[in-house]
Amino acid sequence: MPLSERPVIGFLTDFGLDGAAATCRGVMLGICPHAQIIDISHTVRKYAIRDGAFILRAALPFMPVGAYVGVVDPGVGTDRRPIAIQTARGDVLIGPDNGLLLPAADALGGADAARELTNRELWLPATTATFHGRDVFSPVAAHLAAADAGFEDVGPEIPVGDLVRLPAAEARAEPGRLATEVTYVDSFGNVRLAGGRNDLATAFGKIGEGDRFSVCIGPHSPDVAAFARSFGHVPLGAMILYVDSSGDLAIADNQADLASRIGAVAGMSVVIEPT
Repeated sequence: MPLSERPVIGFLTDFGLDGAAATCRGVMLGICPHAQIIDISHTVRKYAIRDGAFILRAALPFMPVGAYVGVVDPGVGTDRRPIAIQTARGDVLIGPDNGLLLPAADALGGADAARELTNRELWLPATTATFHGRDVFSPVAAHLAAADAGFEDVGPEIPVGDLVRLPAAEARAEPGRLATEVTYVDSFGNVRLAGGRNDLATAFGKIGEGDRFSVCIGPHSPDVAAFARSFGHVPLGAMILYVDSSGDLAIADNQADLASRIGAVAGMSVVIEPT
């Protein structure tokens, strides 16, 4: 079968590497054996909905159009809704209605429609209260990928405006000062921030390579970071302020773990000022 005829299922969870993700892939392939499954991540920090949302938002614009399953679901088995979102690009995002999926939908042109997953004919025959990734989300995605069900078949429509949206992290720029917050800590210990290049320009005007800034993270004493295009433009171990590959502001220690050094976690406040 030509590659172009093989549907894509993307998959992100906080399951780790103990077999749960593989079980879900088995369910998907049992329903849609010709699917291409892209494992986006299964090492999302446990229960960290924001982390999962960040990764999906950053990754999905570079993926082919497909069905994408996200499972970071501390409310599994409660009255939180299982949902599917149709994006303007043509993807279907499947997972819990807890804020995990909407940032990715925004990155794919916006959410055109949403439905609650209520059609049990698309689920596994026997379901549990604690493993909706296996019993609900994976089979629904596989049926959509196999084209033996359409988006309208998964369940009743939900107004997009009724979906749960996580509070947005925002950068607040004023002349000479940028107040922001940590949005994500990656596996290198690099710290992603709310805001982008335009917020830097609003706060500090035109800045150039090597310009130095005071960066105060949470309760810690200020550090000095140099603005640069990439890590190798500062000395080994030095702190860098940069715009990351998704267009977000970020700070890091060159070839070192900044987050561990300062105990950075999502939600921590960050204030950037000229030195």
